[in-house]
Amino acid sequence: MQASLAAARAWLKDDPDEQTRAQLTKLLADAESGATEAIAELQNAFAGPLQFGTAGLRGPLGPGPARMNRVVVTRAAAGFAAWLTQQGAAGGKVIIGYDARYNSDVFARDTAEVFAAAGFQPLLIVEPTPTPVIAFGIGHYGCVAGIVVTASHNPPLDNGYKVYLGDGSQIAPPTDVEIAAEIARASESRLSEIPRSTSYETGYNELIRAYIGRAKTLVADDAPREIKWVYSAMHGVGGKIVDQAADAAGFPVGIPVASQQQPDPAFPTVSFPNPEEPGAIDLALALARQNDADLV
Repeated sequence: MQASLAAARAWLKDDPDEQTRAQLTKLLADAESGATEAIAELQNAFAGPLQFGTAGLRGPLGPGPARMNRVVVTRAAAGFAAWLTQQGAAGGKVIIGYDARYNSDVFARDTAEVFAAAGFQPLLIVEPTPTPVIAFGIGHYGCVAGIVVTASHNPPLDNGYKVYLGDGSQIAPPTDVEIAAEIARASESRLSEIPRSTSYETGYNELIRAYIGRAKTLVADDAPREIKWVYSAMHGVGGKIVDQAADAAGFPVGIPVASQQQPDPAFPTVSFPNPEEPGAIDLALALARQNDADLV
């Protein structure tokens, strides 16, 4: 318990985020007063760092090294930048995207600032964007890496950090272990010692046009276009781009599940925004039956 309290007090001095500082201040006060739940949460949050693996980082939002927050993300960015430099990629372009989850845009900006200060050429995509579009952007812009702040289909209060290499692929062993070691090294420094710069580029529209232009070439000219289909964005960020891609390829626009079409970090109609979860696509299936659709 005393070790967790000491670690939490040290963390407070480093945390640049007003919200997580307030959360941790309250958690510390409650734990010091003997509140059982607060003690357990504090010990969990400071039990050890989030493990970086082939899917990057993923975990609940909150203060502490075992949570997703600005301190953890800044150190992850510094570690990944150091690893790329070791691989001879120093100074290269890095594309950075994010979804519509809580704090995703903040984490993406932190990443862009760290990479800019490390001598790379970051391109921050300034609208919530589907992960495959960012992976496409790696090759399109000739990047040495890509980063997406997303927790995919995890619960609403989670977030994550996915990294891609210069060929647009996710990392594989032992690369994950090597990057994790650099993140651990970056974590030995005070956060204020990690350099930052706002000298990075931003973009969005040109990337979307390029992605849709490439996607429509994958559809055969003689492929049947008459199809009735239902689409649910499941509160994610795919709705607008899916419609644009369908239209560009000559397909009718899908019938949207209206209550799930707009990005919403609370994911109000689903517990897990994962189509494989029981009940997750019930609204889409019901709409498909109502409209005699061919496809969901």
